Amino acid sequence: MNKVVKTTAAVIACTGLFTAFNAQAANWLMLQGTESSSSAPRAKVWGFIQPTYSYTEGTPLKAGPWEGQDAQFNLHAPQLDSNKGFNIRRARIGVRGQGHPLNAKVNYFLLAEFGSNGITWPGGGLGAARLSDASVTINYIPGARVRAGLFKTPTAEEGLQAIHVFDYVNFTSFTDQMLLERHLIADGSQNGTTPDIANAPVGPVGAFRDVGVQIFDSFMVSSWDLSYALMVGNGSGITGKNNNSSMDRYGYFSAEKVFAGKGPRRQGLKMFAWGQMGERDLVVGTDDTASSFDRNRYGLGVTFRKSRWRASAEYLIADGMILNGTDGGARVGALNNAGTTRASFNMLPEDEANGYYLHFGAEVINRLELDIRYDVLNRGTETASEERKFETITLGAQWFFDLKNRITLNYEIRSLEAPNLPASSIPSQVVEGIDDRVTLQLTSIF
Repeated sequence: MNKVVKTTAAVIACTGLFTAFNAQAANWLMLQGTESSSSAPRAKVWGFIQPTYSYTEGTPLKAGPWEGQDAQFNLHAPQLDSNKGFNIRRARIGVRGQGHPLNAKVNYFLLAEFGSNGITWPGGGLGAARLSDASVTINYIPGARVRAGLFKTPTAEEGLQAIHVFDYVNFTSFTDQMLLERHLIADGSQNGTTPDIANAPVGPVGAFRDVGVQIFDSFMVSSWDLSYALMVGNGSGITGKNNNSSMDRYGYFSAEKVFAGKGPRRQGLKMFAWGQMGERDLVVGTDDTASSFDRNRYGLGVTFRKSRWRASAEYLIADGMILNGTDGGARVGALNNAGTTRASFNMLPEDEANGYYLHFGAEVINRLELDIRYDVLNRGTETASEERKFETITLGAQWFFDLKNRITLNYEIRSLEAPNLPASSIPSQVVEGIDDRVTLQLTSIF
């Protein structure tokens, strides 16, 4: 936690730079389950669809036991069987409203995913529905609203915000690897040839959600919107079960200078901080018994939006369990060239990571918005041989047909290095093969 304190001054110092720009400044905590009787009928059906195309050159691994085979980081998710392809990235439909037409103080929210992504894969795919949200919000206590069930956790901006208004197709590297949790049984060190050695996720990604109870609210003080959230959850994502005796604890605070508007397009300057602390069970090495390890995450950021300008920045820390990619960078489950080992997902049980991103955007002409984002992930910083540095510059363009329909084009300039290893080492040669990525996505909200 001391690292959070050390970086606070630097992030706050940068805040002044963003007052000349703008980004999503919405209060995401209050956009669900707090509707008034006029805006929340007994049952309001809504949803969105995101057809997506993704492409990389498909550069194979340049060295190591899987040399010449597919590199996992160049494959098309979630199937990981090609370097390009079309996909229904998301297809969600839900219903929200009041439990009773005479009581506006109790709201419910249900949402199901039908697309092909980490929520429905493995164990499903396109059309295999899985419940992603199921919560009730009670708005009786002034200053302490209560939300219970399955819902988004009060954490990082990329995870907390509504995905259908997200300015990019893909998340930053830190969010994708350190926050979008994959639930693994082991650390991946038990190598072999059988399929179960691949140590693939045992269920859906966490999807920035958890089952639990949250106390939260928002207060207007002059032109400032002050918000807080405290939550306790299982720490098992959308699976709905608790795999150990530990509970995850979440805390969130934001202060937003409101300029104009409301909802997801509200204009203002928002500063926020959040933390998540929990434990996970993991089998390490050849031990058959799982041990408990910390999984803590922290963040501090700022967003700004006004007129045609947008900007945001966030600094993030991961402490404890760290996702560590696959063996040799190979596609998970692939046999090495000697036929002796399957590539598995790996986890560092006691390590650290940090990262940040900077985003700028502008509506250059009516209906057309141009975006640029720079993000960095320093992964495995406590183990010199395992440390990897991911850097990505994303160039984006969004064309809005109307407020609910748009098309997004992203070009990601990606680089990856092993900073503590010589250039001639196998890991350094492997990471050199990461490709740039092009994605095209249509978003239609109904």
